[in-house]
Amino acid sequence: MEPAGMLCEAAAAYLQQGSSFGQGSVIVAINVTEGVLEMAAMAEFNNIPPVTEMPEGDDAKRSFHHRIFLEPQEKKRSMKALVIKQAKKTCSCTPAKVKDYVFNFFPFLQWLPKYKLREYLLGDIMSGVIVGVLLVPQSIAYSLLAGQEPIYGLYTSFFAGIVYFLFGTSRHISVGIFGVLSLMVGEVVDRELQQAGYDLEPAVLGVLADTAAYENTTIVPVNQTLQKLLCDKSCYAIAVGTTMTFIVGVYQVAMGFFHVGFVSVYLSDSLLSGFVTGASFTVLTSQAKYILGLNIPRSNGIGSLITTWINIFRNIHKTNICDLITSLLCFLVLIPTKELNERFKSRLKAPVPVELAVVVAATLASHFGKLRDTYGSSIAGHIPTGFLPPQPPEWSLIPNVALDAIPIAIIGFAITVSLSEMFAKKHGYSVKVNQEMYAIGFCNIIPTFFHCFTTSAALAKTLVKESTGCRTQISGLITSLVILLVLLVIAPLFYSLQKCVLAVITIVNLRGALRKFKDLPKMWHLSRVDTVIWLVTMAATSLISTEIGLLVGVCFSMLCVIFRTQRPEAPLLGWVAESETYESLSAYKNLQTKPGIVVFRFEAPLYYINKECFKSTLYKQTGVNPVWVKAAKKKAAKRMLREKEVDSGGNQTNISVDFVSEPLGFHTIVIDCCAVQFLDTAGIRTLKEVCKDYRDIDVQVLLAQCNPSVRSSLIRGEFFKEGEDHLLFHSVHQAVDFALDVQGHDGTGTSKN
Repeated sequence: MEPAGMLCEAAAAYLQQGSSFGQGSVIVAINVTEGVLEMAAMAEFNNIPPVTEMPEGDDAKRSFHHRIFLEPQEKKRSMKALVIKQAKKTCSCTPAKVKDYVFNFFPFLQWLPKYKLREYLLGDIMSGVIVGVLLVPQSIAYSLLAGQEPIYGLYTSFFAGIVYFLFGTSRHISVGIFGVLSLMVGEVVDRELQQAGYDLEPAVLGVLADTAAYENTTIVPVNQTLQKLLCDKSCYAIAVGTTMTFIVGVYQVAMGFFHVGFVSVYLSDSLLSGFVTGASFTVLTSQAKYILGLNIPRSNGIGSLITTWINIFRNIHKTNICDLITSLLCFLVLIPTKELNERFKSRLKAPVPVELAVVVAATLASHFGKLRDTYGSSIAGHIPTGFLPPQPPEWSLIPNVALDAIPIAIIGFAITVSLSEMFAKKHGYSVKVNQEMYAIGFCNIIPTFFHCFTTSAALAKTLVKESTGCRTQISGLITSLVILLVLLVIAPLFYSLQKCVLAVITIVNLRGALRKFKDLPKMWHLSRVDTVIWLVTMAATSLISTEIGLLVGVCFSMLCVIFRTQRPEAPLLGWVAESETYESLSAYKNLQTKPGIVVFRFEAPLYYINKECFKSTLYKQTGVNPVWVKAAKKKAAKRMLREKEVDSGGNQTNISVDFVSEPLGFHTIVIDCCAVQFLDTAGIRTLKEVCKDYRDIDVQVLLAQCNPSVRSSLIRGEFFKEGEDHLLFHSVHQAVDFALDVQGHDGTGTSKN
């Protein structure tokens, strides 16, 4: 017996006697000498058949293999043990662990003692002051977008900076009011105000209020709407806003606690970009009435963008000329100055605070020109100084807003986490994703007791913060101090500020999102699928609603992934000369094919959705459908039987021989499984059917480059049975050489593609 055969017999005997290898180990055969087969056979040790006497001569070359034994790692599948281990790890309490927990939960305790005063302080102060100056007019403007009084926007910006300083791990992001979230909050606030009866005419409200005052206070009002009207519109609006913000924060903290940050992976860059652009159209539409000075109700629900524009054109004759002229002048000042800020940002030490200058100038012009009394312009009104007493959310409103809070929570933490990771990577430090979810969650929970609404990171202000020298979270604290100065001293001076000026500021800040249309050709060139996802999400968000648009975008992007795996690429492969590499014949020239062997690669998981595509593509690429061939054989056999009955002269034998001997053009199919990430039961069944059908027409099917997950699935699915010749290889080259050896080739014959 040759040495290779002795090694093979010894290895099998070793396994039968009971080795330390576990069930499901892999036996890998490699080339030893004289063209001995290169092959990998999967075997369960308890089922290895006895080794018989090895054949001699040419048959021995196809049977003797030097085998390598690959023992799989033991997998602990005891859920009880896993739960107990995790519980012990979580519930154990030591002084060191408590210290680590506190320092991780309050990250400022780690970096603040190491703060380099001389190196960091100047940049932090400069960036904090500049962002604070920019944030004052934006906070007032976005308050209108959220359906709130201007003072609540200032409160939100003030508390968000302080809370993120305590819990955040990113040194550069600016947390505060974000236009898209303010819009989503405003839609819910308007809906709840309408349901509470605040859409009634002022005269009717006065009658109801008088009736409520006249009623005996000891009698419980029967009319719930009347009871709600005892709180004025502004009071009820902030109650709705704070309650929903509280629920948003709870959701985000729960996501951090249960480590479900993976949800954000379903929000791709193209989806988020399309959503923000679509929401920007809704924001622009909601602010158009302030620019024209129209007093029309805010449209909510599906198709609100179209409904709003219809109402605008119906009331276009009521345009306030003073507000329109003021808006145009503000546009003429803001847009060019913003463009200059962006163009020369590398030369400017700080961006020109043009928004604050416009707000100051417009306030002075409105006050001294008496625009409200003379032309009926809508103004911001009284903005009180100081802080209102803390007040908890309106718990009774939680059932009304719980569902609305889900998309807001997801969008908020997705934007915050993505910006945090982007700037951390840029500046060479790391952020903790779960801690960021805690941080943004507490930025929404804690401020709700101080009359604030939803916040998140904002890209535009983050870019300004980074470009003006921000080094640590101290910058956010400085920004809050600037807002505090406005709250305590300056806020009442904005009484005469026209709302159209705030609307212009909001619209001008949408330029970044609306500019995404310029990137569409480049995006289309890079990825047509991502471009379609962007367009679908943008259209659904703007034309239907923000919440439904987000849902449509997520569902459509997931469908795109499914469609990609449903009909994936499945090329035939050719051999790269003087190598062991096989590549697509349709993608590269000058590849060679081995005679009688077809190499096929399926570039997707094989599961129930694409199993028929796998079979049909394989049949098409090989040019042979084994089911049809078998059917033709049966049909020919029946015809021969009929001919035998009619004529016993023997013509039937010639027909049979002619049909059976018709060549197929190949004797082996090698399926390259390197791109098959997983198999389900339907995929395993499909492979079994394909192998059986081809074996019935004398074509063997070999599998190559299967990952451990696929191998494990094949073993569990009993793909390899005793006596079958379906063999598993670690490379396509090994499988091809094995097939050539089996057919008696020397391995050198090739044909040029």
